[in-house]
Amino acid sequence: MAYDELLAGRVRAGLADRSSISERKMFGGLAFILAGNMCCCLTDRGLMVRVGPDAYEDALVLPHAGPMNMTGRPMRGWVLVVLEGLAGDDGLAEWVCRGADFAATLPAK
Repeated sequence: MAYDELLAGRVRAGLADRSSISERKMFGGLAFILAGNMCCCLTDRGLMVRVGPDAYEDALVLPHAGPMNMTGRPMRGWVLVVLEGLAGDDGLAEWVCRGADFAATLPAK
């Protein structure tokens, strides 16, 4: 199953006030990239969010968040927010903001 296009529109709206945002299809989903750094990626399982290594443990205890695992081991600094956690606008906006805020701390590519 592919990512939800309506949810993708909601992510776009959440990033509308950010500059240097681009999109790229990858990982079977749609990645959102800020100044060359991926901040989040919408998949059929939910939203992969780049929170960074320092915020990783704290993000894991939040509702609907868990480790992002694509290679057989968790990707430290990334969490997967399952679709149930993205149903409300506030929850989605908070996660999109976390990802964009972290990506903004990285050097532009």
